Amino acid sequence: MGFNMRARLRAGNIEVTGFDRNPEVSDAASLADLVKAVPAPRLIWVMVPSGDITNSVITELSELLEPGDLLVDGGNSRFTEDQKHGAMLATKNIGFMDVGVSGGVWGLENGYGLMAGGSAENFERVLPVLDTLRPEGERADSLVHVGDVGAGHYAKMVHNGIEYGLMQAYAEGYELLAKKDIIEDLPGTFRAWQKGTVVRSWLLDLMVKALDEDPGLESIDDYVEDSGEGRWTVEEAIANAVPAPAITAALFARFSSREDSSPAMKMVSALRHQFGGHATKPAGS
Repeated sequence: MGFNMRARLRAGNIEVTGFDRNPEVSDAASLADLVKAVPAPRLIWVMVPSGDITNSVITELSELLEPGDLLVDGGNSRFTEDQKHGAMLATKNIGFMDVGVSGGVWGLENGYGLMAGGSAENFERVLPVLDTLRPEGERADSLVHVGDVGAGHYAKMVHNGIEYGLMQAYAEGYELLAKKDIIEDLPGTFRAWQKGTVVRSWLLDLMVKALDEDPGLESIDDYVEDSGEGRWTVEEAIANAVPAPAITAALFARFSSREDSSPAMKMVSALRHQFGGHATKPAGS
């Protein structure tokens, strides 16, 4: 996603210097070279997988950046990690923001939905970048300053939990229709829902696209991964005594996909590939 975000920023006349371990797409040879190339006060956006990789990159950058610089974590870190990173960087007078980013592989063309956490001062500082990344139109329709550090990724976590439930509902409807012998045009049924119905959505559009590409989903195994945010959402629901049966059931359905054959799980896997470019497991593997 970071590569596409760099392209969108450059198309919006934002100067970007990027570092990637792949030298074919990188503008700098190392993080140290990246920091040297960006004039102070710097705005550094980290876009790497959550967990140990993010921790490693932020720790390394904390030794390279200077007071007055601002670091943004745009990955899918857990909000509690943001709070740790923010506190650690604050001891060095380095600013920190967390930004939940939604849009997947389509973000370059369509723009990204953005959920920011951090101080009002830092939000204003990063706003030109956020405005370039988001879709055209009203700012409030695609960008929100959710609250202090951690709030952006907390909102993105819940967003992804909702996404789990939505995909599962579409997938279960798909399996039910596929099982009924009186349904003669399964792809056409979903296509007809795209306009005028209460269940129309971008996910439905991607579902139709997936069926156009592989009508029986024959090339996709029904094994579905979970990337972490769904689990965190369920854990937070438990911690805050908030009933979340749909999201919880959707997460558990992914666990069950790793045991038995399921057309519904094939559709969830297909949808994850459509909107986010997530890898699918080939059928029969």
